[in-house]
Amino acid sequence: MTGATTGAKPGATLRGAELRAAVAENPMAGLGTATSHRVHSERALGFWVYLMSDAIIFAVLFSNYGVLTFGVADGPTAHELFSLSRAAQETALLLLSSLTFGLVSYSALSGQKGRAMFWLIVTMVLGAGFLALELSEFREMFARGAGPQASGFLSGFFALVGTHGLHVAVGMIMMAVMGVQFVVKGLTEPVLSRLYRVGLFWHFLDLVWIGIFSFVYLPGVLS
Repeated sequence: MTGATTGAKPGATLRGAELRAAVAENPMAGLGTATSHRVHSERALGFWVYLMSDAIIFAVLFSNYGVLTFGVADGPTAHELFSLSRAAQETALLLLSSLTFGLVSYSALSGQKGRAMFWLIVTMVLGAGFLALELSEFREMFARGAGPQASGFLSGFFALVGTHGLHVAVGMIMMAVMGVQFVVKGLTEPVLSRLYRVGLFWHFLDLVWIGIFSFVYLPGVLS
């Protein structure tokens, strides 16, 4: 009996040592159970399905803009309206925010709540800067009478770029909610699962903006 008990100890000790080593390297490694992992994986899959439906919406808006690009009527053209320097600033802010959100995820998965909160705030500041530039552009266009009613080109532009801007605003609200959950609930498994999905959403918006910059602003300025 003693021998059997003694024989079981090395394996158990080894598994315990492996777990302690994993937790030492990643404090979040010991979170959750097999059941909770499955639940959060299913939720992540559901969010991927949502992103695919969102991608279809943006594909329709890109196609709509492509069809209406040359329908300027008597209104101003893209070359007259677009500022490549401002679009480049918006691109830099959004791409940099994608990097800082990656640091949010890395810090959270490492159990560093303070750092995660810091990078989350930085990401939100960058997102706010992007929205400020975009709203400034819209305000200037409206002041020149270049609203969505002025031409087919402008209706397509505002539909595409405005929808993306609305998504960015929603993403910032989601990040604000995550910040509250960091403080109230801590870095629990459900919170980290939600952070993962918010990250998917934010990086998706970066990809869409690259398409907007390449398909809308660059050809518009160079035409």
